[in-house]
Amino acid sequence: MISAADATSSTPALQPPDGNTCTKRGRKRAASEDADPTVRFRLTHGKSTHEFEVLQSTTVAELKVKVEEATGVHANMQKLLYKGMLKNEQTVKDAGIVDGIKVLLMASKVEDIVNLAAAATTAPVLTKHQPIVKTPLCEKTEHKKVLDKGRPDDAEPGILGIKSPLPPNGLRSMLNSRGEKVRLTFKLELDQLWIGTNERTQKVGMGSIKGVQSEPIKGHPEYHILVLQLGPTEKSNYYIYWAPCQYIDSVRDAILGPFGSWL
Repeated sequence: MISAADATSSTPALQPPDGNTCTKRGRKRAASEDADPTVRFRLTHGKSTHEFEVLQSTTVAELKVKVEEATGVHANMQKLLYKGMLKNEQTVKDAGIVDGIKVLLMASKVEDIVNLAAAATTAPVLTKHQPIVKTPLCEKTEHKKVLDKGRPDDAEPGILGIKSPLPPNGLRSMLNSRGEKVRLTFKLELDQLWIGTNERTQKVGMGSIKGVQSEPIKGHPEYHILVLQLGPTEKSNYYIYWAPCQYIDSVRDAILGPFGSWL
């Protein structure tokens, strides 16, 4: 017969987990968490500020979905700015977003665009008895006298039939209405356009620019007259001559957003 004491002594006792094993498991868990840490930052849109916490592996496209949920601005209509415009395929880490920074959202809500489009459709429609003959800008005296000065020797070549992204240093060697050389620098991280001459630099908030128009220069279709409406009326128009045509759409997108052509 085996006594209860003998049975107890013959059963191997459970051993506590090895300390090294626990440490290894803890390190694996910590390593897993550190492999994709989160980032907390602020996003500003107009007068509103929103707090976000996302994984560093989150793409900008995925972030835009979260921004849409928080702001109501459709993801396809968002421009997210931090040290330049963020691209959909970038991750939060690739974009350099770290704890505590501020990301700027530039966009219009769908209903705002719909309302503006609806207002445009209610405008009076001119009949065939009210023809409007629009004189090309390059044939108007005030513009012709600038164009007659000729294209600046160091003007960047214009290229027909393509859309190019804005150069990192902006657009250079164009002329303003006084015949002075002018440059455009796009400070997207500040939501500003800098219009510079040799005498001064005018810093203009993107949101204050009401329109962007352009017209090919007669005889030189690879260059445009670029018109920036800096205020509420056409009297605030700022004219820029000899703008290379391949950048016109990118200028409009940077200032008005990708849906600016709808308005």
